[in-house]
Amino acid sequence: MSLNTTAVRIKVTLKEVKPEVTRRLVVPVTLRLDRLHLTLQAAFGWTNSHLFEFLAGDGRWGIPDPDGDFDPEPIDARRARLVDIVRETGTKTIHYLYDFGDGWYHVIKLEKWFDDASTEELPLLLEATGRCPPEDVGGPSGYAEYLDALGDPSHPEHGHMQLWGPEQFDPNTIDRKALEAAVNTLTESWKPRRRVTRLK
Repeated sequence: MSLNTTAVRIKVTLKEVKPEVTRRLVVPVTLRLDRLHLTLQAAFGWTNSHLFEFLAGDGRWGIPDPDGDFDPEPIDARRARLVDIVRETGTKTIHYLYDFGDGWYHVIKLEKWFDDASTEELPLLLEATGRCPPEDVGGPSGYAEYLDALGDPSHPEHGHMQLWGPEQFDPNTIDRKALEAAVNTLTESWKPRRRVTRLK
């Protein structure tokens, strides 16, 4: 990574889930980690209802608990950027954990660096494969059981799972436009505001 590097293409894969759920995005290297979290939530279709952490090397970045239940506390994601993780750890792979109960681990691979690229239209969703699981389904093992029950009308939990989860859930079908729109909304909201000089 050179001093001129401004953006990076990342591939993010949800671990231990079949069918595969992946996203490719381009993000600024200076993106704050709390905003990277929001970008991943939007790109995957999660609902941002749970805690999160980024993990690389021996470091953990998240939102410190005001009650101090975690020891040691993670580094504040609101005060760290993606480039900080890369500089501190030298890693090309970062792990992102969403929902400490269900344990949704994502692997973020830093695939390609861009020098002197404009970051005004970033983050940008490039590719999306697979639908993310429903929230609170019980992690990868619970999701596998959910899909088994959903796909087998003779399964004792079939009717319950149809009612519990999203209507007509298909793990292979995603609403690409909705995911792009969610990421684009963040991109627009994070653009620097231009100051307007009023003449007196």
